Amino acid sequence: MVNFKNSPDRATEQALVSKGITDKNVLYALRTVPREKFVEESLKELSYTGAPLPIGHNQTISGIYTVALMTQSLCLNKSHKILEIGTGSGYQAAILSTLCMSVFTIERIRDLSLKARDILEKLNIHNVTFIIGDGTIGFKEYAPYDRIIVTACSPDVPEALFAQLSEGGIMIMPLEMSGAQNIFVIEKKNGKMYSNNIAPANFVRLIGKDGFKS
Repeated sequence: MVNFKNSPDRATEQALVSKGITDKNVLYALRTVPREKFVEESLKELSYTGAPLPIGHNQTISGIYTVALMTQSLCLNKSHKILEIGTGSGYQAAILSTLCMSVFTIERIRDLSLKARDILEKLNIHNVTFIIGDGTIGFKEYAPYDRIIVTACSPDVPEALFAQLSEGGIMIMPLEMSGAQNIFVIEKKNGKMYSNNIAPANFVRLIGKDGFKS
């Protein structure tokens, strides 16, 4: 586990690199987005630890390695339009915003969405659109998306999300199977789904029409 108590200094970066995070753009995003702005005051010293941290409403902010791994696995470029399911603290959306053209992020908990939007506004991040609603059905108004990232664990890939993924696009999400969670990279090729299990995971559940019911 990557475990640091301070800002993302050289040691933090070296630890991430040692675990396979080598994309220079991702590492730069992690250095420039102040993660401590997205956690509670009492937890700021733990901002860069490997473990998820509570953000209220029984939700969490993922550990920095998990954020880095999922971001790197999307293979982003500046032309990409991204759909994020599960805004949470807003940290993942902020990281993505530095690496792509636009981010559409959906959160079912209104208070979290509004708080995340306020933080990003204060950080002068303006290419993120916030939506309050059921993330399992996506946001078809701006589909298709080049990339989709789901930051809560689902029992299966929601059909609506796969339908809203561009041909040749990549989706990354945690899935729960037989009681265990793993992060999967999912690619859409000729309309078919190809998936690859890349890491074990520990996420809150994805609640919604095509997710868990509770």
